[in-house]
Amino acid sequence: MPGAALWLICALVLASAEALTGDMFLLMLGGGALAASAASWLADWPIWADGLVFLIVSVLLLVLVRPALRRRLTPGAPQLGIEALEGRSALVLDRVARDAGQVKLDGQVWTARPLNDGDVYEPGESVTVVHIDGATAVVFRTA
Repeated sequence: MPGAALWLICALVLASAEALTGDMFLLMLGGGALAASAASWLADWPIWADGLVFLIVSVLLLVLVRPALRRRLTPGAPQLGIEALEGRSALVLDRVARDAGQVKLDGQVWTARPLNDGDVYEPGESVTVVHIDGATAVVFRTA
């Protein structure tokens, strides 16, 4: 059996095995085997040269393509609870100072305090929630 056919069979086996793992690792090796098959078919190189093509293309795919592909296909974990409120905008309802204040955050009224003790936010200002400390939203002024 010619070398091109062997590399093609190897590429198909690796791509099929990827369906079981979903990690994109075997798919990149399958791409390297496909490139080695094409090189073997187009040029009459010795088998070690085809192996070198397989190695180089596989490494390039693993380093350059796989991370971008995984970022694109793997969604980030959705934030739930109070973690989902961090980074959101809020409207100051009652003057926010070191000791007291209220903001409207996601349709609910929250007790608030500024991130920096010396900051004071007046009613009507827009602020951003830095984090939630117990039942208090720690906020700073939106630029």
